[in-house]
Amino acid sequence: MKHFAFVFAVLLFLNCCDSNNTPLESYSSENLRIEKISDELFKHVSFLETQDYGIVPSNGFIYINNNEIIVFDTPVDDEAAAELIQWSGKNKIKAVVVTHFHIDCLGGLKEFHSANIPSYANQLTVDLAKQNHRVLPKNAFDWEIEIKIGEELVLVKHFGEGHTRDNVVGYIPTEKALFGGCLVKSLGAGKGNLLDANPKDWPTTINSIKKELPEIEIVIPGHGKHGGQELLDYTEELFSVN
Repeated sequence: MKHFAFVFAVLLFLNCCDSNNTPLESYSSENLRIEKISDELFKHVSFLETQDYGIVPSNGFIYINNNEIIVFDTPVDDEAAAELIQWSGKNKIKAVVVTHFHIDCLGGLKEFHSANIPSYANQLTVDLAKQNHRVLPKNAFDWEIEIKIGEELVLVKHFGEGHTRDNVVGYIPTEKALFGGCLVKSLGAGKGNLLDANPKDWPTTINSIKKELPEIEIVIPGHGKHGGQELLDYTEELFSVN
């Protein structure tokens, strides 16, 4: 009986030490930072070298539930994407969602495909990515989709034009967390790259998010520090002023 109890204790210890049952933690390298917001929420940051703005830290978002993961936007290149995939350990990355067609959202998409991870994007995003000769997300949806991660549904929705015509956001109802991507600005940020933007509709789009999802508490922008509802208010005001 004592032998059985000892074996059971060893097996329990090994099971608890298994990475499948261990909460994921923050991570940092030259190519990628993963910042822990909670046991379920993370912000990933990679670094895009641009001609006009220099090296630009670019945010993505990670949600984990019951050992399943959804990633919003890839890191900016395949090398950083490979690090994120390795960081996930034995947890299953069930989906990667591209929020718009710019390179800071899908630059590492090839690496996700190599790992047989399903990719999703608004149909317009797929069309624009194709026009710009980018790696294409494999599953297209029309403006809105719900993806089940673990026991929870994650909403991906196009609320209107802003940073681009195709920009969507991701929302985790149980966490009251919104990944706004480049549609949402961090506090104090300027208007940024407007090459593909619709500044006229931008504040209306943000206002639509606020009205439909008034319970939001956590907001992750495409660049800069995350916060709360104040990021939506700031973005709406920024583009309401001519």
